[in-house]
Amino acid sequence: MTSDEAGEWRPMVGPVVCAALGLEARAVRRGLARTPVVVVGYRARRADRLPDACAALVVVGFGGALDERLRPGDVLVADEIRGTGPGSVPCAAPRLLAEELIRDGLSVQVGPLVTTDHVVRAAERARWAARGARVADMESAVVAAHAGKRPVAAVRVVVDGPGHPLLHPGVVGRGLAARRVLARTGPALERWGVLLVRGEDGETEARTP
Repeated sequence: MTSDEAGEWRPMVGPVVCAALGLEARAVRRGLARTPVVVVGYRARRADRLPDACAALVVVGFGGALDERLRPGDVLVADEIRGTGPGSVPCAAPRLLAEELIRDGLSVQVGPLVTTDHVVRAAERARWAARGARVADMESAVVAAHAGKRPVAAVRVVVDGPGHPLLHPGVVGRGLAARRVLARTGPALERWGVLLVRGEDGETEARTP
């Protein structure tokens, strides 16, 4: 946070990127010039590290596809974040974020993301897909719960999915490829953050308390 001349504290300018793992944080930092990255840990167990105030929280990292239309290396920009219970959290300007990522040559889709407390496999993957969820992770809903009224976004690079199981020898190569994609997301995240702060997102999505 910063202090103005009257001594009042104001929110940090710009978004803060949240990553579960150090390797995800190191990858996304390669493309960031000024945006801070906070490692929140597996299942966001260290979400208390998040700042008390900032322009937005952006969860970035790897995810598992639930939808056969998403392939390893594709990027999902969440338009809403679901937990395992009822209700969801709408994301800030997802189409604008997707457009910025597409400008940088990434394969991007927009859709719902679901957060679970375990790795989703087989039949459970199909059940979530039938409910319209596109990708699963284990952190986004936890971060969103800590966000209060701050805007939230989530960007996941697909590593596994239907036909590409996580526990398979090919996951190593897919993981390396996904890390390269993740390292290319930074510039788009920063352009999106500038537009969001300026109020130039061109969308009407808003966080609900």
